[in-house]
Amino acid sequence: MSRLAVVCGGSRGIGGAVALLLAERGCRVVVLSRDQDSARAAMEALPGGDHLSLSCDVSKEQEVQRSFETIQKTCGSVSYLVNAAGINRDSLLLRTPPHHMVSMLHTNLLGSMLTCRAALRSMLRPPGGAIVNIGSGSGRALPAGESVYDGGGTTGGRGLHLSM
Repeated sequence: MSRLAVVCGGSRGIGGAVALLLAERGCRVVVLSRDQDSARAAMEALPGGDHLSLSCDVSKEQEVQRSFETIQKTCGSVSYLVNAAGINRDSLLLRTPPHHMVSMLHTNLLGSMLTCRAALRSMLRPPGGAIVNIGSGSGRALPAGESVYDGGGTTGGRGLHLSM
């Protein structure tokens, strides 16, 4: 029986590459993306079969709950969670409108919290599992001009991961 991996933001970029690697290593992969068509296309490109794609905005609690309930019913317990979903806009504090701040924090930090909570429910039972939260390296370097992106989502995500 193969291990089940959920990749948030798995339709492209780093998340897409991770989904591909996990499928190549024999995992059954669930690709989560805000856009169902993108999630489906990424899933269909994976080697092996029996993968799943779901539309899920990780910043929305009800969508995360619904997605993980579907995953549990359809695929079983989650073995691996990879949080690769994230957004970045111009995040110079003086130029960033509050709705962009909220959007980045909700996707980059709250989204990881919500998906970790949902996945942990099945990972706490044997045989357990693993969570990988992918964040920007700039969360350590804290470059000028990225105060919203790094000040909340990236450093907050690192704190979340270290505290779990």
